[in-house]
Parts: sequence; C-alpha cells; structure tokens
Amino acid sequence: MHLRAVHAEENIAVLQQLVRENPLGILTTAIQSPLHPLIQSSHIPFVIDVPETEDGGSPSNGTLRGHIARQNPQAKVLMEALAARKEQGHDGLELPDEVLVLFNGAHHHYVTPKFYTETKPVSGKVVPTWNYSAVQAYGKIKVFCDSKAEETNAFLQRQVEDLTRLTESSIMGYTGEGGRPAAWEVADAPTPYVEILRKGIIGIEIKVDRLQGKFKMSQEMSKGDREGGRQGL
Repeated sequence: MHLRAVHAEENIAVLQQLVRENPLGILTTAIQSPLHPLIQSSHIPFVIDVPETEDGGSPSNGTLRGHIARQNPQAKVLMEALAARKEQGHDGLELPDEVLVLFNGAHHHYVTPKFYTETKPVSGKVVPTWNYSAVQAYGKIKVFCDSKAEETNAFLQRQVEDLTRLTESSIMGYTGEGGRPAAWEVADAPTPYVEILRKGIIGIEIKVDRLQGKFKMSQEMSKGDREGGRQGL
C-alpha cells in the first residue's frame, strides 16, 4: 500500500475499528502448488481479537479469525501446504509464508475535478481521483483443517458463533432491545445440520504482525477544494 503521510492512519485502535465495522476481508496468499495458481484471493468475513493491555502498554495488532469453504482452491492450497510441512517433520498448524488481508471501508467514491471549486477556476491544475479508506493486515496463517481433531471443531464452533454475534448485532442491529428483533444464533439451527456444514469448512487464524491503514479523503487539497468535494458528494 502506498502511504503518503497525509493519508496514513497510524492509530491501531482506529484501524481495528474499521475491520470490525467492515469485516469482509480479502485474503491473499502466494503459496507454491503444482495443482493451483500461485496467487489466490478469497472474500472472507473475519473476527478480530484484541487483548486488553495493562498499564497503558502498546496495543496489540490483534488476531484475525475466519473460515473458508473446504472446496475453495485457496483452502486446498493451504491444506496441501500444511500436509507438506508435517511430512517434513514440522509440528503445529502455522505456515511459514506471510499472507495479506485487505479490508475496505464502507464508503468510497470517484472525485471529479469539477468538485475542486477553488483551484480549477484559477489554474485548471486538477485531475480526477478516487477517495477511499482501507486497512491491510499482514501475518502468518494457522490452518485448522483436521475435521476429526477436537482442536479444529472447537475453533470452528467458536469462530462461527463469534462471527454470528458480530454480524447479527453490529451489522444488522439485531439486539433484542428497544423494539429491535433478537439476533439469530447458531444454536437456532439443528445441531446435526450445523455439524454437517462444519465439516465443509476449514478454520484460519492470522496473528497480525503489521497493520497499515489509509484514509484518502482529499486531505492534501485546499480548504475550498475540500468543501467543494464535500458539497459535490
């Protein structure tokens, strides 16, 4: 991500909040496979876990949790890579290669030069642009894919329940309070049905090593041009 100082957001809490409000991330991996493309991407809704800090210490970048269909080619590459690691004698569920998850803010828009009502009439030195906000999270990925392992089943059950709570309450506003409908819960579906569907997904967990954010909102323009953009949009 190209980060001009005027657009860069370095407050980790602000970046984490964008992820919470826009949980549909794009997971990108670059893992060698004889059967699948090197670079793959999938849209995956994530939950971000951020441990509380004591004594005002530096905030953690957090951990992302999600799940992906077992039949997704990207999931197959992840499972192949994990199996190869185990054949080589490596323990654990983490893969060595860094992955990227991109989260886009809810609002973005084309900005026409016609909006720049201060500079355009004077010099004409204006060009179109696109304003947006985005967060990129980098880290190593853990893969939970052994459907017979208690660790996998526990991870997936927690993940789908936490994701459901996030999306039902924060996204849909189903809180059961103030006349709002109550949220749907995983427990509302028949347990055997949930167990069958759970076998068709794998879990992923990414400990975020780097978190970068960009809020490009014409900050570099003059006050008059920014006001023109605000009125134009």
